[in-house]
Amino acid sequence: MSARPRSRVHLAVCLPAAATAAPPVGTGAESGARFRSRSRSEASSRSPVDFAAYERLARTAEAGHLDFLLLTEPAGPWPREHPGRGRDLDVAGRPEPLTVLAALTGVTERLGLAATVDASCTEPYELARELATLDHLSAGRAAWHLTGTGDARDGGNFRRGGCPDPAERDRRAAELQRVAAELWDSWPSPDEPARPFAHRGRHFDIAGEFTVPRPPQGHPVLIQDGNTPRERESAAARADVVVTRHGTLEEARARYADVKRRSARHGRGPDDVRVMSGVGVVLGETAAEARERAAVLRRREVSPLHAILTLERIWGTDLSSYDPEGPLPDIDPVPDPVLPRGRSGRGDTVALAEKWRALSREKGLSIRETVIEAGSTPSFIGTPAAVAEELVRFVRNGAVDGFVLVPDPTPGGLDEFVDRVVPLLQERGAFRTRYRGTTLRAHLGLPEPAQTR
Repeated sequence: MSARPRSRVHLAVCLPAAATAAPPVGTGAESGARFRSRSRSEASSRSPVDFAAYERLARTAEAGHLDFLLLTEPAGPWPREHPGRGRDLDVAGRPEPLTVLAALTGVTERLGLAATVDASCTEPYELARELATLDHLSAGRAAWHLTGTGDARDGGNFRRGGCPDPAERDRRAAELQRVAAELWDSWPSPDEPARPFAHRGRHFDIAGEFTVPRPPQGHPVLIQDGNTPRERESAAARADVVVTRHGTLEEARARYADVKRRSARHGRGPDDVRVMSGVGVVLGETAAEARERAAVLRRREVSPLHAILTLERIWGTDLSSYDPEGPLPDIDPVPDPVLPRGRSGRGDTVALAEKWRALSREKGLSIRETVIEAGSTPSFIGTPAAVAEELVRFVRNGAVDGFVLVPDPTPGGLDEFVDRVVPLLQERGAFRTRYRGTTLRAHLGLPEPAQTR
């Protein structure tokens, strides 16, 4: 079963929780020097723990009537090949996303607020309590993006070392979601006390009483990735929003139909799941100017040091002796010292390395150029009118229900889209001119889940 093509576009914005500190080019000592050389006022506005940057982004998203803001964050330090050097090689601080979102409830009224949750490193009771609290504080605007870490070093930050294989991660994530729902549903109504709960499962064995009334949305909105068939099967069974990798119109239509077919097999209706594509947007007064801006942005986002660090995540070893403007390493990726090869969450690293080598040979690209070419966020590039038309075309042709925007990662990176593209979508009748509901489920047109207890 597939859903009838929709006429309205759903829009959200996604940023790493630390992205307000500096764009991705700001990974490395060179960015630290640039950051420290700014004036006091500039540096303050770019601090990863300065609330003003998050507030500005959220207010801009709400002014544009976007569905939600998603803060993503890995569970462990990056880069993994240089333990102990996180402050030198990464942004100087990684705020906890749910805490940031709780603060944003005080400066927003309608915008949905979502955070990445790592199922491999999270316990259900504390997670359910945090999300229920956020949903109450925001009057029904909370969401969570459920993922599972693939890096053994991330797991070492928590109560367990290592990490399970992908199938076991999926089982843990599914059980985590079920237990959270059981906890939320254990409180029958605001006027009644919580019922005792008990869960005995493969990954969790807990019992007691929940301490927060059932969330205003019933369950906070659940977001999951759907890039691979395995991810789409998992997301189709339980997610409210499935985020897929962007591609051609036909590729997107095939993924969209696949999600809807899978969700139907799980007994869900076509409007129980929204499919959104992650994209960047680069605007210009002309198509040529937009392409030129896109090229500049790609090079800015991938500094020479960032290119080497990106390659190290595939090769699994220190590549600091390699010239980022030179050819790719001729050595194969090394097995993870903790996990078997291919189970580090980076997929088959040997195959990926060969794919990148083939790209490099075909186009004569250096390490940095290869990372730019292979790792760039898929984007709509063009004039505001052309971009608005493409967004509408994808939705009205049954390829997606909407888009999760990945803007230029600076405090003002979303402004141009809201100022120049959103009004054109509204003129076409393809996007709301005001919020008509108060909860995130209302924005997305999703039903409230039935209470299971």
